[in-house]
Amino acid sequence: MTDPTERRLRRAVGTAVLVILTLTACSAADPRATPTTTTPAQPTPSATDAGADPLSPVHPVGEPVVIASGLQAPWSILRLPDGATLISERDTTRLRELLADGSLRDAGTVAAARPSGEGGLLGLAFLADRAAPGGTGWVYAYYSTAADNRIERMPLAGSPGSHTLGAPTLVLDSIPRAGNHNGGRLAFGPDGLLYATVGDAGDTVHSQDLDSLGGKILRMTPTGAVPADNPFGTLVYSFGHRNPQGLAWDSRGQLWASEFGQNTWDELNRIVPGGNYGWPLVEGQAGDPAYLDPERQWSTDVASPSGIAIVNDTIFMASLRGQRLWSIPILSTSSTDTPTEWFVNGYGRLRDVVSGPAGTLWFVSNNTDGRGSPAAEDDRLLQVAVAP
Repeated sequence: MTDPTERRLRRAVGTAVLVILTLTACSAADPRATPTTTTPAQPTPSATDAGADPLSPVHPVGEPVVIASGLQAPWSILRLPDGATLISERDTTRLRELLADGSLRDAGTVAAARPSGEGGLLGLAFLADRAAPGGTGWVYAYYSTAADNRIERMPLAGSPGSHTLGAPTLVLDSIPRAGNHNGGRLAFGPDGLLYATVGDAGDTVHSQDLDSLGGKILRMTPTGAVPADNPFGTLVYSFGHRNPQGLAWDSRGQLWASEFGQNTWDELNRIVPGGNYGWPLVEGQAGDPAYLDPERQWSTDVASPSGIAIVNDTIFMASLRGQRLWSIPILSTSSTDTPTEWFVNGYGRLRDVVSGPAGTLWFVSNNTDGRGSPAAEDDRLLQVAVAP
């Protein structure tokens, strides 16, 4: 997209002032993660403020270690503020809780989910709320029914090692659903609002239709209402997407999203409110000023991107068909450095990646989803150290 086009777009929809966040659990010496699927932390000065130290890009150090195994088609890793971790399983519709010894227990299920194809229990997010039943907060889940995709939230109860989920409350329904292209990621942004990625559900007409939820990134209040400053007066935040996946914010408050392409290019997009990312009219970097080009693109055999995480302004992107982890340092609000690939074909298909504790990265394999070649202990949750 050309600069004049972007300026016109920003004037039309306004520029939201996003506060800069870091996880409160990280010390000053540890790599700092920006929020993805957890509750936003309290604002802290950004690396671009006067006198602040710049964030040094980080990369994996050493080989990953397995911290849990035996997962069945895992989809989303949710690290909770109390130190617990929940993992969604697409086809069983269970939420598995990771225990201190690496074993797993069932914290609950999403009873309304109906797995089929790429649908089932997909993305998770968490919102702290003392007013919620149980006094802790809400676990949000994106899932497929037989007729649509939906978002609901469930109150979290208990403590690490014994968490349970209460009765669900519907947040949003009537999201297009199909055997593929369901999107499914959830994330609370630095503005405290809930974002969701929605695929075109196999019907490309959805993506350019502003009256459809398909082929979009949605932005809503925690209860599913339309925020007053959304660009079109609806839940639609950006459009022209094929099957957007991971969501994460950098230290400047810029939103980034990964996206499955069709036959040629997978994408990493810099998301602006009201932006049109071109699908199905263009795929990849078309150079057409009517649409926003992806910041980075990959051939589908080395990517098929899924979840992303940002640590120290370095984007980490899990890849399914590509069977590797990509790292992409962010240079500014609108540019990135050369991507680097890690662990190529070492762990099979990779579905999600999140910031782990104290300078680590967690990622999960996805070889039991019907498209991979499972190893004896698959699927596995792995941890690797990251450092400058």
